[in-house]
Amino acid sequence: MLEFSHPYSSSPPLVIRGEKDEQAVLCSKDKTYDMKIADTSNMLLFIPGCKTPEQLNADQASCNVIHSKIAGFSNNYWELRRCRPKLKKLRKLLMEDPYEGPDSRKDQTLTFSKYTTEDLLSLIQASEEEILHQLQVIDACKIEGFWRILEFDYEMKLLNHVTQLIDSESWSLSKVPLRTCLEELGSLEPREMIEHTLLSYGRKYIDDAGEVYFEMHEDKICRAIAQMLLQNAVKFNLSEFHEVWQQSVPEGMTTRLVQLKGLALVDKSSRPETIFLLKVEDLPEDNQERFNSLFSIREKWTEEDITPYIQDLCAEKQTVGALLTKYARSSMQNGVKVYNSRRPIS
Repeated sequence: MLEFSHPYSSSPPLVIRGEKDEQAVLCSKDKTYDMKIADTSNMLLFIPGCKTPEQLNADQASCNVIHSKIAGFSNNYWELRRCRPKLKKLRKLLMEDPYEGPDSRKDQTLTFSKYTTEDLLSLIQASEEEILHQLQVIDACKIEGFWRILEFDYEMKLLNHVTQLIDSESWSLSKVPLRTCLEELGSLEPREMIEHTLLSYGRKYIDDAGEVYFEMHEDKICRAIAQMLLQNAVKFNLSEFHEVWQQSVPEGMTTRLVQLKGLALVDKSSRPETIFLLKVEDLPEDNQERFNSLFSIREKWTEEDITPYIQDLCAEKQTVGALLTKYARSSMQNGVKVYNSRRPIS
């Protein structure tokens, strides 16, 4: 049974979410629960106006027998189990119509649906706080009241404007002034988009004089530029890629393969070694389907390589090792532990 820390009368509303082809989940303000019918040997009685012992007057001089009418009964109840929010659909919906900029003709037509916060709450099987957090994770922004994801080429165009300005002004990457960025770049792109780019790729702070600055995130910028380089290539020679990648990032930044976890995969078995794009957000959300997809890409994985692609599947208090034990079989290969599928992959 699920116990609430507050009385029912003052607790936030609970919402059951799910479309006809989805298994319903129960959502509180900040958590998501699977719902399963469970049987009980104790009959549950439904009594209108029933009072709990706490609600009865403990100071009554005598015990009074209260006659109550039973309106119904049940031998089962809903068992709730905390589960991962089903957030993959959120990105899928927003990617139906990515924002390509104010001059995009496509954006001036209402070909695709656009979604408000209320729309997403009715369509996504997750709590409100989990949905709003995920919108931040995927760098979504509100444009004219609708949540949008920037089309990747447009996002890179905005980032390039910002990094070129940083370079031309010789600013420190840890102190990029918002006001000057808006003044210098406002004639090229909407000021809201410039600020959104700074928020997506930097940390906002205010100095002692009240001026707003951003500390740019090196890892995130390097990662985005790597994606831009890899997205049009099936496979890239690893050493050549590393050279081009380092030359493409802003001066003062250092590229490292660890920045590409969950974005790209290195094939160490090929000669020469290669790297290719493999984004974790493109993989299935279901556990078994995720492992099937990964083992169809590569027959055997080291724990280091597979971890970025399954870490988001871990339930509360569950480890990557526990997931691998359930869905994979381990063996030793050249002194290194590797994992392969427990079932045949077609």
